[in-house]
Amino acid sequence: MRKVSFFTLGCRSNYFDTELIAEQFRQMGYSVVDEDADIHIINTCTVTSGADRSSRQAIYRAKRKNPSSVVVVTGCYAQVSPKELLKLREVDLIVGNTHKGEIVKLVEEFLEERGEKVHVGNIFRESHMKNFRLLTYFEKTRPFLKIQEGCNKFCSFCIIPFARGKVRSVPKEQVLKEVSLLAQRGFKEIVLTGTQLTQYGWDIKTNLYELLKELLKIKGVEIVRLSSLYPLEIDKNLLELITSEEKVAPHFHISLQSASNRVLKLMERGYKVEDYVRLVDRIMGRRPLSAIGTDIIVGFPTEGEEDFKLCLGFLEELPIAYMHIFPYSDREGTKAYKIEGKISENIKKERMEILKELDRRKRNEFLKKNRGKELRAIVIEENKLLTENYISLEREGYSSVGELVRIEV
Repeated sequence: MRKVSFFTLGCRSNYFDTELIAEQFRQMGYSVVDEDADIHIINTCTVTSGADRSSRQAIYRAKRKNPSSVVVVTGCYAQVSPKELLKLREVDLIVGNTHKGEIVKLVEEFLEERGEKVHVGNIFRESHMKNFRLLTYFEKTRPFLKIQEGCNKFCSFCIIPFARGKVRSVPKEQVLKEVSLLAQRGFKEIVLTGTQLTQYGWDIKTNLYELLKELLKIKGVEIVRLSSLYPLEIDKNLLELITSEEKVAPHFHISLQSASNRVLKLMERGYKVEDYVRLVDRIMGRRPLSAIGTDIIVGFPTEGEEDFKLCLGFLEELPIAYMHIFPYSDREGTKAYKIEGKISENIKKERMEILKELDRRKRNEFLKKNRGKELRAIVIEENKLLTENYISLEREGYSSVGELVRIEV
């Protein structure tokens, strides 16, 4: 029996894909292992140059473990930069996102014939999600449902549309059926996710609001958590729903990227800081204990000291619970790649440290704000809980994993 191992980098979409691929290998009689594998599948990320570097390091490690093994590189890095990967002697087979569904067949063909090494197609020709079924990934006691793939928004810095393609959505009826089955199995919290969740349904004449309206009626589902949301795509109906329905977790990750209007324009985000502030104020006005998370890119081309000070000032005033902070990374093929006025790595590092300190303060302020409040929480491990607004707690006496409880912070 051949043995296959997996190493996954990047977003949850990649983890969904890895679970699906692993199951396909199992069905074909392969043994999925952690060590001593004959075949190493590296599911890569390419969102930053650091992600590319981490992907390469994973490739080198896999080949060192077993020089005679077959190293298969798939995922976003494989989709966007197959020629770059082809130069690495450690790489035996490259399978882009366009061919992930055929990866077992391609691996077996390679083992038999040692033929073609690169299988990467045009991602923009993909018109539906492969393996036409709902993808569910379990993180402890919480099922994550991948209901959407791709993005139709081309921000000037982002390589993801070139790696994931245009929007493809799981039909609404199929999502509802899967959620009903999960509820019958006793799951109290469901997490909806996708490449760009707020674009769900754009390709099948529906939307996230219409899906949520039906999903929230399903008996047994107590908390529905949403993954990252794009500010401009939260329309009036969706905003009203997520701020009025108790079943929707008061935890909203809404990417800002910059708090300088000049930089936002260069990023081609389509909104201004004032729009973002207005959205956050409306959410907090209706659900004051909500955890608002955001993403910030540091050192975008031409970002001056004044831009950074503006960004810092806005972030200090915003009632956000946490930030994910990234240094800008040049990605060939994006519009931002051609913008002159690149920021030095030293300046990026200095600004990152300032924002990391602000992030620590914001997290502490959010925790203090919730102290003494009673919240719903899921027992994710024995004596470990996660509240509806994303606070991790440790508390003795909670052993029923998966149970929904009310708890004082």
